Amino acid sequence: MHTANSNPFKTDLLLLLTAAIWGFAFVAQRAGMEHVGPFLFNAVRFALGTAVLLPLIFFFRKKKRAPRAPLKYGILAGLIIFAGASLQQVGLVYTTAGNAGFVTGLYVIIVPVLGLFSGQSCGKRTWAGAFLAVTGMFLLTTAGSSRMVSGDMIVFAGAIFWAFHIQLISRLMKHYDALPLAAVQFACCSLLSIVFALMTEKFSLNGIRMAAFPILYGGLVSVGIAHTLQVIAQKRAQPAHAAIIMSLEAVFALIGGWIMLKEPVTLQGTAGGTLMLTAMILSAIGQVKARRSVGF
Repeated sequence: MHTANSNPFKTDLLLLLTAAIWGFAFVAQRAGMEHVGPFLFNAVRFALGTAVLLPLIFFFRKKKRAPRAPLKYGILAGLIIFAGASLQQVGLVYTTAGNAGFVTGLYVIIVPVLGLFSGQSCGKRTWAGAFLAVTGMFLLTTAGSSRMVSGDMIVFAGAIFWAFHIQLISRLMKHYDALPLAAVQFACCSLLSIVFALMTEKFSLNGIRMAAFPILYGGLVSVGIAHTLQVIAQKRAQPAHAAIIMSLEAVFALIGGWIMLKEPVTLQGTAGGTLMLTAMILSAIGQVKARRSVGF
């Protein structure tokens, strides 16, 4: 009886830990770019993330698992991740870790809106959340400089790609094994990032050395460990419920940026972030109720 009651609690703790890791990853991503360019940073961290998953794939290879996805799906997912991660990383050059965390978290609302194009319903709570999100984003972005506004817009473009990625992965996970697919998409993202880094940035081994800690955190912890925790937790949690908890990454990004990077936290920016977080949670609750109403 104790075990049955504690399982949901343990699952929520895993999701909360995932949110915390991802939130503080915005701080690492921001700090790392003091020494290397955005594409080189992503190239190394996604290569490390791939390396973390390889032993897990080897460990689970003999256990009965879902079939592996065709290579084309891993490459497609990798292309979308590359677009989302690149826009997020470039946007972080201009905006704060806290702002980037809140703007990226809008994928919680964008996902069900995108679902309209494939015949999925979008309830009143999602539309109310969208209105709050737009209002909050206006307050958040106008609380900073014009440079920050441009950074926030770039991060928002990345959030749209993250939403497309979530839609794609939700379909693929019904049929295929998660870990090999994740490894292929991370490897694809790393290779594309290397190509763009060689074309647009100065390659510096000293820069990589100076950014070693942020890169290690972004690769081993954020990409490798947090992704694994997400997969484990989401096997036991309803997707929209998981989204509510994981949207708290925005709060951790704000706290991390304030404490570690001394990023300013204004009253207007806090109000905007609060509205956006409310919008994320409201939208996710709407998805929970919508799924229950159709028997999921």
